[in-house]
Amino acid sequence: MAKKSWLERNKRKSETVKKYAAIRAELKAKRDYAGLAKLPRNASPTRVVNRCSFSGRRRGYLRKFGCSRMTFREGALNGLIPGVTKASW
Repeated sequence: MAKKSWLERNKRKSETVKKYAAIRAELKAKRDYAGLAKLPRNASPTRVVNRCSFSGRRRGYLRKFGCSRMTFREGALNGLIPGVTKASW
């Protein structure tokens, strides 16, 4: 499990991205890069980290399922993820 502070920090970043999304789009359309530079650092969407929805792990994240590879494997083997079966041939 990831530290709660990391999860909260990431949550704060995503809220900041939502807050400044319209302003960023407007400044980008105008090509006002000086104005973009004056916005907070965390207003950029690239600062938000993809994290596992269960464990909070950031490495080995699978976008399609929204979880890390280890959590995905556990869920798949237990039959908790619909449409996913263990391959056998």
